[in-house]
Amino acid sequence: MKKTAVFNHQHQPKVGILLANLGTPDAPEAPALRRYLKQFLSDRRVVEIPRAIWWLILNGVILNIRPKKSAEKYAQVWTNEGSPLLAHARKQTQLLQGFLSQRIASPFAVELGMSYGNPSMASAIEKLTAQQCDRILVFPLYPQYAASSTASALDAVWRVLLKTRSVPAIRTIRHYHDHPAYIEALANSVREHWMTNGRPEKLVMSFHGVPRYTLDKGDPYHCECHKTGRLLAEALELSKEQYLVCFQSRFGKAEWLKPYLASTLEDLGKQKLKRIDVICPGFSSDCLETLEEIAMEGKEIFKHNGGGEFYYIPALNEREPWIHAMCDIALENLSGWVSTEWDSAAARKETELTALRAGAMQAQ
Repeated sequence: MKKTAVFNHQHQPKVGILLANLGTPDAPEAPALRRYLKQFLSDRRVVEIPRAIWWLILNGVILNIRPKKSAEKYAQVWTNEGSPLLAHARKQTQLLQGFLSQRIASPFAVELGMSYGNPSMASAIEKLTAQQCDRILVFPLYPQYAASSTASALDAVWRVLLKTRSVPAIRTIRHYHDHPAYIEALANSVREHWMTNGRPEKLVMSFHGVPRYTLDKGDPYHCECHKTGRLLAEALELSKEQYLVCFQSRFGKAEWLKPYLASTLEDLGKQKLKRIDVICPGFSSDCLETLEEIAMEGKEIFKHNGGGEFYYIPALNEREPWIHAMCDIALENLSGWVSTEWDSAAARKETELTALRAGAMQAQ
């Protein structure tokens, strides 16, 4: 049974907010990538190939070849603060705590947990329960729902709670792909980029790809990506000819959601477009898939095929409009759990007196 914080009637219960993200390797080195990829690619939500077949492919081929190649790519984007995704996610966590403290008077705490790698989901939940959080809102940092991302993060949470004696109340956020504050944060980042650099001939919105069969099985991800794209285009007052939606990071030989980013960039280059901008609305933080795959590889594909200027518009990261949007989304899902008016001393005393009247043992 998992160890949990000792209950004390003198402690005022808090509300916890768990920011859930995919994860990252601990270092841009092959051994660290092998550990990370093994955990990530062993998730049944991520790879739905029959287990026996996939075990042979993963352990016999992928984990012997891919770690070194992936480590070389991570080394190109690694920072003094570690991986870009982790650095941005930590800042988002700190800023959300600070921004929410201006709007919430009752006790709360914010922690970051990753589905794979560190900080783990278990460590995040342990930190929240150690702070007497008896209610936790799970806030996946995936605007569009997909079984391989959002559901996988929720699986990671429940795997921890399965071993927890005193399970906190749990609320989860499914998606916010069409939330006005999220769309406006995206539009704001594009407008600011255009004010500095001018406008492109085409805005390319690239989302992380998933296998086509996930759509056939009922996963709403494809539709939610397109809705995000349409709403962002409307906020920017773009015509249908001025933007397009495509999907990146294809892996394996199976058909994935189309159009593929790589072939799209190749076609746009051959059309001799003078300039395109690429934004990745589905990524809350810049990471390998944006900084290396888009800003480096994508740029090379476009220019190699005759294209002109190529700009990558950074992810929302810790931009202030995005942190405010996170606050709005969190508060809507915390209704009834938090208060804007709070006397912590009086609340703590009332909790203790109520417990004592009910016969609880006084803390020594």
